[in-house]
Amino acid sequence: MTFGEPAWLLLIVGVGGLGAAYVWLLGVRRRDTARFTALELLETVLPRGMPWWRHVPTAAILLALVLMTVGLAGPMGETKVPRNKATIMLAIDVSLSMKATDISPTRLAAAQAAATSFVRELPAGINVGLVTFAGTAAVVVSPTNDRDVMQRAIAGMKLAPSTATGEAIFASLQAVETFTGSLGTATPGAPPAHIVLMSDGSQTTPDGPDAENLPRGAYTAARAANAAGVPVSTIAFGTPYGSVDIDGRSESVAVDERAMSEVARIGGGTPYSASTELELRDIYTTVGDLIGYETQFVDISKPWFAVGTLLTMAGLGSAVAFGRRIP
Repeated sequence: MTFGEPAWLLLIVGVGGLGAAYVWLLGVRRRDTARFTALELLETVLPRGMPWWRHVPTAAILLALVLMTVGLAGPMGETKVPRNKATIMLAIDVSLSMKATDISPTRLAAAQAAATSFVRELPAGINVGLVTFAGTAAVVVSPTNDRDVMQRAIAGMKLAPSTATGEAIFASLQAVETFTGSLGTATPGAPPAHIVLMSDGSQTTPDGPDAENLPRGAYTAARAANAAGVPVSTIAFGTPYGSVDIDGRSESVAVDERAMSEVARIGGGTPYSASTELELRDIYTTVGDLIGYETQFVDISKPWFAVGTLLTMAGLGSAVAFGRRIP
């Protein structure tokens, strides 16, 4: 919590002074009363031990003054509010390894279910697009706030050979830049954008030594996106035990978390990993909160004034009830 006008908090010193004055006056009252020579009246004027509840009205009003002083200082609290505008590109791997059944019913089916839930729960102001990639990458849906279009596109994803991770990032970046340009805004006034790349392994197209750093490689694409101000976060989806049947033989398709983490590091995003559909849904929720919402400071003085008012009423009411006077 922070304060818009913290100088008002100095009034709390005055409230403390009032409390000290109250204690001092209690002492003065006892001292002055003890000077009566008519001892038979002393018990009437100065009862044995003042009941604790006699202090409740004063304590309530002093506390109310403290709370209202805090309210005057303009307390500000953090809260998450949906962004009015932002762009998310989902880049989803549809290579043949995604038919592995180490994640039930298959990696692809679990990814489709999690992505559908993610899209459905995004704030209305967020535009989201879809890129699928195997041997090549395709922009299936340009950024849009039409959730039905996105959900149909996710449901219609089909498997194909190879994994062109770099092409997926370049295609996503191009879609973001085209969409941003259509809004007639330019950096730094453009809405924030983010690429979320989900795959179960490293790129296979192009291949060869240090292929990720080739002109269309994954690391090269991640650098380009980072330079354009569009972070690339990655989700490594799968387990070390995945396998698929290709041409009658079983081939291991263990998830490659290292490669995906490196893409995120270079791309200025965050690396995630999931080995179940539930974990993937949780990651999408986290990503949605980070991209779809922003933290703002808002005025939270009303509760302080409300409680202060109630305490003032309680203090005055108890004063009348206990002593039939205002303290």
